[in-house]
Order: sequence, then C-alpha cells, then structure tokens
Amino acid sequence: MSTIVNEVRATYAFMERNANLVKRYWSWELVWIIYSIANSLSVSFIGLGMEKIGGASAANGRYLVLYLVVGTLVWRYLSLIFYWITDVIGMERWEGTIEYTLMAPIRRITHMAGQTLWSIIYSMISTGIILAVTVLIFKIDLSRANLLGGTLMLLAGSLSFIGVGVMGSVLPLLFPERGSQMTHVIIAILLLVSGVYYPVDVLPGILQKLAVYSPATYVLDGTRQALLEGTPTSLLWQYIWPTLVMGVVAIPLGLWVFGLAERYAKHTGKLHRNG
Repeated sequence: MSTIVNEVRATYAFMERNANLVKRYWSWELVWIIYSIANSLSVSFIGLGMEKIGGASAANGRYLVLYLVVGTLVWRYLSLIFYWITDVIGMERWEGTIEYTLMAPIRRITHMAGQTLWSIIYSMISTGIILAVTVLIFKIDLSRANLLGGTLMLLAGSLSFIGVGVMGSVLPLLFPERGSQMTHVIIAILLLVSGVYYPVDVLPGILQKLAVYSPATYVLDGTRQALLEGTPTSLLWQYIWPTLVMGVVAIPLGLWVFGLAERYAKHTGKLHRNG
C-alpha cells in the first residue's frame, strides 16, 4: 500500500511541476491561447465565407461553420495532448533537469502518468476556453448537442493519442538537435488523413485506407455525431471502441519503445542538457 501511495504522490508531483511551469511562463500561455482562439475562428469563418464565395445557402453555410468548429476544437484538444507528451524531453532539456529526471529512481510509467494526466487537464481547459469564445462569436446553439457524449469521445480519444505521443517523444530523446521539430511530421500526417476540416471520403483511396488507422478519425466522427446531430451516447459506441482498442495497444507499445530509446540514450550519452 505504501508503494502505491508513493507512486501516486510522484505522479501528482509531475503534474504539479507542469502547473508551476505554466504559472512561470504565463505570458507565453496567454499568447498561445490567443493564437489558438484566432486560428480556430479563422478556420470556422470559412463556413460563412462559402456563402459569399460559392453562393451556398445560409443553412449550408451555417452547418459548415459548425462542422469546422467541431473539427477545429477536437483537433486542438488532441494535438495539445500530443505536444505536451512529446515535449516531455524538450522541457527537461530546457529546464536543465533531463539527467536528474531520467536517472532518478522512479518508474517511467509514473513519470509518464503525471505528464499525461496533466496534458488531459490542460487540454480540456484550453479547449473549453476556445469553445466558449467560439459559441459567443458565432452564437452557436448547443441546446440539442450531446455534450456528455462529445466529452466521452474526447476522453476515449485521449488514450490513443497518449500512446502516439509517448512514441513520438522518442524523437527528441534520440535526436537532441531537431527531434522536437521531427514530431510535427506525425501530427501533420494525422491531420491530413483524419478528416479534421473535410470528410475522409474526399481523400484519395490510399489516404482513406490510412484514415482507418488514425484514432482522430473516429473521435472526429463521433464528436460531430454527438454535437451536430445530438446522437445519444449509447449509439456512439461504434466510434468509442476503436479508439479504446488503439489506446490499449498504443500506450504499452509506446512505453516499450520509450524504454528502448531511453536505454540507448543513456548508453550513448544523449542525456545532455543542450540539444
């Protein structure tokens, strides 16, 4: 029992450290949230722009706005989780604590648990702020939306993106100079094939096949069903179970891959503070 308590405390310690980092760099967080809001609104205004450019009806333009709003918010949430986890190594190097953290007598799963739990909390809060501003600007009516179902879809999708993020965090560990930038390739491919801003059906055949293996595809489809169509939570299971299966596979696989990379980095002296 004492061992479990110690592991829980250690997990919370990593969460508290990340919270303190956000407080320390509050000005950057303010800039980032303003950028995120502006970016989300810019994409969503495309729906209204189609009324002027393409002669779309007001109803179709409004639906397109909602379609883009949901896609933008879901993607912002999932990508924030991904970046918080992949940045675990870069953050340690920035703070000059990478040797102390990775050489400390602590389970790596405990370290990652603190990082991932914080990433979910941070992403939920950030996405909630963007949602509130978007609803205010576009006067969106959420009275028929299944908010509970949409939230469950996001939480289910979090598991798979945690696994992908843990695997992606290997790149900054193995390539200190440009590893953090290399993680953008992963998120860019997922953005391309997952149908964030358009239906997957418009993609070429090969990309549609890749979309089947992207957890974001199911999260986006399920969340749109919940928020745009008001689909009951019980009918969202067809979107939830694939993301859960991917999470069950991706998280252990990610920890195993990270363990291999960590041992290699220690043997080859890549745990230096500066990239």
